[in-house]
Amino acid sequence: MNGIFFGIVLIGFLTTAWRELTLPVVEGTQTPMAVLSSEMLGAASGAVELAIGLVGVMTLFLGLMKVAEAGGMLVVIARLIRPLMTRLFPEVPPDHPAMGAMILNMSANALGLGNAATPFGIRAMQELDKLNTRPGTATNSMALFLAINTSSVTLLPTGVIALRAAAGSSDPAGILPTTLFATLCATIAAVVAARVYQRFAPLGPLEPSAPNTATAPIENTTAGNDQPADLPADSGTYPVWISILALGGVVALIPAAILWGDRVSPWIVPSLMLGFLLFGVMRGVRVYEVFVEGAQEGFQVALRIIPYLVAILVAVAMFRASGAMDVLINLLGGFTSRVGLPAEALPMALLRPLSGSGAYGIMASIINDPAIGPDSYVGYLVSTLQGSTETTFYVLAVYFGAVRIRRIRHTLAAALTADLVAVIAAVAACWFLFAGI
Repeated sequence: MNGIFFGIVLIGFLTTAWRELTLPVVEGTQTPMAVLSSEMLGAASGAVELAIGLVGVMTLFLGLMKVAEAGGMLVVIARLIRPLMTRLFPEVPPDHPAMGAMILNMSANALGLGNAATPFGIRAMQELDKLNTRPGTATNSMALFLAINTSSVTLLPTGVIALRAAAGSSDPAGILPTTLFATLCATIAAVVAARVYQRFAPLGPLEPSAPNTATAPIENTTAGNDQPADLPADSGTYPVWISILALGGVVALIPAAILWGDRVSPWIVPSLMLGFLLFGVMRGVRVYEVFVEGAQEGFQVALRIIPYLVAILVAVAMFRASGAMDVLINLLGGFTSRVGLPAEALPMALLRPLSGSGAYGIMASIINDPAIGPDSYVGYLVSTLQGSTETTFYVLAVYFGAVRIRRIRHTLAAALTADLVAVIAAVAACWFLFAGI
């Protein structure tokens, strides 16, 4: 991240300095360097406000995660999808809580629950870090998990559907098949890229003082009623037919999401909370005390990531305010318009990995433009891009910041590869379905 952070800042500064020295001064307007300074300070304040806004969400969902851990839900979930997860993450013990936390994160992303996915993902990173023999360096499992996280298969992009409905779309959920196709392609690309790139980014020598936690037994923590937090590691696994049935249930959600997604989405968060607490009660967990304990951890994690958010969001703000983004769009626009990515949608594709709020604003402005609208080809395309790509730099800053990872190795390359494939797949799907609109 050191080189990436410095590179973005340097490009932003040099571009602004060039404009400052070459453009004529217009009386009554701010100079490019003054605009840059204002945007930097605004981004720093916005990063803190964003982190504070995350405090409530983090405390809620990490509290629920603590209840799930105390009742053994994470291990139960991990065993249900063990055949797939053990092949994706061979370095993680099959019954480790990291497995269940990763599955919950992916499930939340699939349902469009970004607020819930972040706390689940941070808990997964914390559990993966317990297996890390090189503190401060991303493991192969961390890199793969974050690459999948930024490209996660999405069944129900609830936020985008709501915005399209507000813009007057006659078919707000029309992006479900295109989003599903784009994210499926991106997830496959993320797995392949992470596996290939890890060969060129070795872990490095093992630190002499670092304990080999990868082979250490998994500790069982106790909840308020002395209930083990995790099921015993040697308690067996579910029959293969149960795993197949669970995976089949996930696949069955695809047509259900396409047909009834807009009706189901309001039920998801309340049902999630009730389901977690009900599971804990059935397992004899003192849900209130355990929830509060987990919520305290969520509060601390939300505050811990503030410096990482400030750093990355200020750098991105410099890149945008300097005009470097506009230069890049002008260079690429003529080519991308020939392959189905119009100049109006190109800023969306370029900005999405850098700034979620910026990309959201671009999408909103496009689909609310009477000359374009939500049900045009461009409207469907930018909606699909919003639902099928992720703010990669933000995700890396938050997740790695939560466990103080400094050397990210091949994570960013794998995530950006998935983003690129998502854009290509989104263009292909929208061109096939909506080019005639």
